[in-house]
Amino acid sequence: MHKIYVAMVGLPARGKSTLARRLREGLAAEGIKAEIFNNGDVRRTLLGTESTDPDFYNSENAFGREAREMICRRNLELAGDWLNKGGEVAILDATNASQARRAMLEQTISGWPVLFVECVNEDSLLLDACIRRKAGLPEYANFTRDAALENFLTRIAYYEAIYRPLEREKFWIRVDSTANRVIDERPCEDSPYYPLIREILVGFWIKSLFLVRHGQTEFNAWGRIGGDPMLTAKGREQARSMAYNLENEDIDWLFTSTSLRSHETAAPLLAKKSGMRTMALKEFDELWAGDCEGMRYSEIREKMPEVTAGRNADKYRYAYPNGESYAMLRNRVQCGLRRALFLAGGAPLVIVGHQAVNRVLITLFLRCRNEDVPYIYIPQNQYYHISLTSHRKIFERISYSSCMSLQNKISSSHVCRC
Repeated sequence: MHKIYVAMVGLPARGKSTLARRLREGLAAEGIKAEIFNNGDVRRTLLGTESTDPDFYNSENAFGREAREMICRRNLELAGDWLNKGGEVAILDATNASQARRAMLEQTISGWPVLFVECVNEDSLLLDACIRRKAGLPEYANFTRDAALENFLTRIAYYEAIYRPLEREKFWIRVDSTANRVIDERPCEDSPYYPLIREILVGFWIKSLFLVRHGQTEFNAWGRIGGDPMLTAKGREQARSMAYNLENEDIDWLFTSTSLRSHETAAPLLAKKSGMRTMALKEFDELWAGDCEGMRYSEIREKMPEVTAGRNADKYRYAYPNGESYAMLRNRVQCGLRRALFLAGGAPLVIVGHQAVNRVLITLFLRCRNEDVPYIYIPQNQYYHISLTSHRKIFERISYSSCMSLQNKISSSHVCRC
């Protein structure tokens, strides 16, 4: 029977555990028995709060060095026992930062190959957010927030001192964990699991994404574009209906743009789900109309006919004077989506965006001609629900309702299953 160890590699807060969970779920969906063996879980069980001291991770601390070696070997024993009892893919979730540690794994494991998966993340915004989230873990419950953050940063510094990228190992794959992209690899071609593991690592993996457009604004009602207007009474009612429809959904993260109308739309849902984490990302700000901000389309046709002619000729590529085009918007929206998905770590999320932004977001999931992007229908009284895994691909638009159950909503929605 074919079996394999997958050993995660990377500094803390780089997305290793998120990718480990994705691998387990993706493999399980194919009927492959996969399990995660986390060094941190063993450490906390055996040593408790003693291992929270950052000096525990100092390579010059003999006790900490020996304890971490013992923990690694114990976790390896657990993984090996599980494989011997019928498991197929054992995922070793740890930093495995040094070449010496990885060499020990290769020398200790016999009979089955070891595939190292290195997670790289150099996005400063994401790193800061992930490090702050790590500082909120239960093992820091007795620390102040600032003390926990300082503690964790010191731990990272000790790992940085010994960290070496993959190079000498027999089988490995290096992944940009924020972009689902393979940077380099030395493939384990003899393993029947390698092609699937690679696909899982680089594919979009979304359990549930709810894509919402902000409610009606004063500018919407007046026919003006852009700006930073407030919601109208109708827009506030749309926001409350959205919150009603999503209040029973399992949602961990909510992302908005930096605009007032996006925040106003999100507020009722945040009030209903106080434990939900939230972040405003500039990447989700509406397409910037430059010199035409705040104008009506009729004014633009009258005062700036060249703008109307340019947009009619190629609405996707035409940029407003001192503003943006859809083609320009795509790059930053794609960056925002990557950040949101990374921070959510595979958990369900909501994005409260704008008409042009949501048009671009939709095309990142569906095949669509560029010239069609500016004409995708983005209503303010409906939301899109997207779920993409190896075995489940759902794309549906669901109308807000103040009285129907979720099941009734879904059954009456416009559904595209691909």
